[in-house]
Amino acid sequence: MQVARIRTLEAYKEYKLKNAEALKDAWLKEKALSEAKKNTTFTIRGFSYPAEEMVDFQVDYLYSNGSDINWRERVICPVTGLNNRLRGCIHLVDFELGLRPWQHIYIAEQVTPLYDFLKKKFPDLTGSEYLGDDKQPGFVNENGWRHESATALSFTNASMDAYLSFECFEHIPDFRKAFAEAARILKPGGKFMWSVPFADTEYKNIIRAIIDNNGQVKHLLEPEYHGDPVSDKGILCFTHFGWEMLDQVRAEGFSDVYALLYRSDIFGYLGNEQILFIAEKSASNN
Repeated sequence: MQVARIRTLEAYKEYKLKNAEALKDAWLKEKALSEAKKNTTFTIRGFSYPAEEMVDFQVDYLYSNGSDINWRERVICPVTGLNNRLRGCIHLVDFELGLRPWQHIYIAEQVTPLYDFLKKKFPDLTGSEYLGDDKQPGFVNENGWRHESATALSFTNASMDAYLSFECFEHIPDFRKAFAEAARILKPGGKFMWSVPFADTEYKNIIRAIIDNNGQVKHLLEPEYHGDPVSDKGILCFTHFGWEMLDQVRAEGFSDVYALLYRSDIFGYLGNEQILFIAEKSASNN
């Protein structure tokens, strides 16, 4: 698997320039496959890390523009039902974070296939969903779903070995407070892994909407809504992040903070390089 750890926009630009030919070749190969298989369902042979076996990954044009495959959200493992993005998250939770089954882990989702898979690996995994402003952090509803707010988590200080959050922070207006909460609940040396919509060529975050002084949503750009596992209404995206985000996370009590770029033909991590972010809480922080 091709993996790169990048800490600044300048380093990212150098990396892209150095690897431009290889990245272009991979893109052309996948583009040709998209055109050859247009509007059909087909399979690609590879090794599914979560299933621990060779499989025929299932590929189709769901969630696409009809001509280019949405590689990130497809390439489904027939054994686990997990797509490209989710399989990659599981792979890198193991190999980048090095977590053990007895450790205390919080993941900011609960009614998802990713949570179900990780709960079997990590019995002390705690998951949650955002169930509304009227709920208290730590509340559990009749379905067994736990409510947490990323800006006011119910967990005690320095109680978690790891915090996982995938495609959540873009929906939080005060994301700096959410980053601070991540640092608060992690033990010194604890690991934070997350993903967000990322403008990889920009330093500054792109703020799409804010909450004004009257508590109302003010749109600065065309409203963008993402899927919500507990509601059919979708959820508003407030921010597309840039490299500024890494500096903001460092400022909230984390030491090493970096973007993790990865791609692999054999593991079925196809399409543009995927990006996860990793931070380690400073050892001196409590």
